[in-house]
Amino acid sequence: MNFINRTTKLLAFALALLCVANIFSGSILAINEDLDNPQDNLISQNEQKTDLLSENTDNWPKVRAEAYVLLDLDSGSIIMGKDYDVQRAPASTTKVMTLMLAMENLNMDDVVTITPEIAEEIKKIPGDYVKLGLQEGEQIPVRDLVYAGSLKSANDACLALAMHIAGTEAAFCDMMNKKATEIGCLNTHFSSSFGYANPDNLTTAYDLCMILGAACRDTEFSKVSTTYSYTIPATNKYSDSRKLTNANRFIKQPEFSYDYYIGGKTGFTSNAGYTLVGAAKKNDRTLVACVLKAQDSGIRYVDLKNMFEYGFSNTTTVSISQSEFDPSIAQTHTQITDLLAETNLYIDTQQHACSEYLTIPSSRASLGSTNLIELSKITIDTSLPEQTLKIPLCKSYSDGKTYIVGALTMNITAKAPHIEVDPEKETGWTGLRKVLITVAGISVLLLIVVVALLMLRRSIIKKKRRERYLAKSKKL
Repeated sequence: MNFINRTTKLLAFALALLCVANIFSGSILAINEDLDNPQDNLISQNEQKTDLLSENTDNWPKVRAEAYVLLDLDSGSIIMGKDYDVQRAPASTTKVMTLMLAMENLNMDDVVTITPEIAEEIKKIPGDYVKLGLQEGEQIPVRDLVYAGSLKSANDACLALAMHIAGTEAAFCDMMNKKATEIGCLNTHFSSSFGYANPDNLTTAYDLCMILGAACRDTEFSKVSTTYSYTIPATNKYSDSRKLTNANRFIKQPEFSYDYYIGGKTGFTSNAGYTLVGAAKKNDRTLVACVLKAQDSGIRYVDLKNMFEYGFSNTTTVSISQSEFDPSIAQTHTQITDLLAETNLYIDTQQHACSEYLTIPSSRASLGSTNLIELSKITIDTSLPEQTLKIPLCKSYSDGKTYIVGALTMNITAKAPHIEVDPEKETGWTGLRKVLITVAGISVLLLIVVVALLMLRRSIIKKKRRERYLAKSKKL
């Protein structure tokens, strides 16, 4: 029995030692411990939206509106701005959303009939609001209403489109708000299809730029809003044609014209003041600007033009291709594969994605950039059977500014269990594991031998007892 107890204790000790070895075999691997210049001041992709606002603002043109913003449509970066996320009344710039939804949901050649319900709602529009003069029973094409809403800022035209699409203006406003959310507007709530001075018909300078950008990109809004004049033919209720001249001074008056202007919308109410949102395109780059609650009708055009000129002259939008990181990614893959060679882990899958554009000061862009993969803070825990690494892809400029423009995602997975015979790798923990496994195997064999001996001993005892019994029986 002492032999059995000693064998059992030896086996327990060997198994415990094996467990301890497995626990401590995990470690943290630093992918790049020798990196000379880790990037501690990386500009994240989210921070890039407002990073330009921290640059030197002394060169900003003076803007006299209470709220304003200039942004690059492709990158989404805000180039300059003030109170651009503060909700304000937009007045007729509301119509950008209405006209965009009309062009998305209707055929321009469709005919709208002014129903009694539409006519009744048109009567509620204040008398000093601009109207086309739509009559009950009038039949008029969508195209004519869209041009009237854009060029003349006809409130009845936008209301007719809204009710034709959704049945009621309230239902159409629900569509407007849903679309605003889809575009990325976080501070917008429409309660009017044409910009009536409802206290809860509110948006921001930034959101209006996002809405105009979507309208110019996805519909014919740019073409419509830059048309100088448009004639609506006679209808069944209106015997004469109606000629519309664009009220936007960028189009209407040479002294306010801007060669790169591609569309926009004006607005005014006593509560909202003078509002204007516009877009400009130069060298395949689109900027969008907005002013809210300007105090003068003419100065808002000057402010927008000055902002556009500042943006085009002082900032540059860099196009980023995913393929330009391919060489660095291949090198990183090799580096991590080599690092994992002495472990039970391997790179299972990998993929990478980048922003399409980056907007930076022109002076920085002229320095040129270096593409790099930021590895200084990436580690691998070898005790985990599976983990995901998100490795920043960066553009670094010689003035010290480094932008994260994407990410390399790697899935690290443990290999399936297998026996590998490779004497050259029998060092360190690898060799110790094999020794421990051998000890555990011998212990198991010893246990089997002990069990077999016990069974044999029991069998011998039974046999001797049977022989003694038979011997006594014979004597009797």
